[in-house]
Amino acid sequence: MDEKIGTAYLDEAFRSLRGHERLAEGAFAQIDDEQSLRVLDPEANSVAILAKHMAGNMRSRFTDLLTSDGEKPWRNRDQEFIIEPGVTHPELMRAWEESWKLALDAVGPLKPEDLLKIVPTRGQPHSVLQAVHRAVAHYAYHVGQIVFLAKHLESTCWKSLSIPRGQSNAPA
Repeated sequence: MDEKIGTAYLDEAFRSLRGHERLAEGAFAQIDDEQSLRVLDPEANSVAILAKHMAGNMRSRFTDLLTSDGEKPWRNRDQEFIIEPGVTHPELMRAWEESWKLALDAVGPLKPEDLLKIVPTRGQPHSVLQAVHRAVAHYAYHVGQIVFLAKHLESTCWKSLSIPRGQSNAPA
């Protein structure tokens, strides 16, 4: 792999991950603990469930990224979609922050030559590039859900996390 392209990809993957983290945290900041647990219907996920699932996925995928399967035997994915009674918002946010640190600490030191190494996920071989790209896309998907739900819950009180409506032509 061309070193410049590999470096550019890794820089962009890291920047995208940080952007997804910040966007979700901007949404979290606008809702309260009760709202974070609210579901729109029985089949829907709450903001808290999405955050818990993402944290579990990051812990599994980025623990020993280059040396072990991305689906760890200790992960219980189904449990990520359940918020147990008594679990507090600070506990969920601590897991969220620890998982983002783990993911960013795993991606940050990667070198272009690492991108073509093969790592398994659920026993299937993936290049490191594929594994990182899948994670970036997966987190973008769920962050979009988090922002959508938070915006829905806050309705007219929502403060835009990007360009507010009617402000597209405003100077930057």
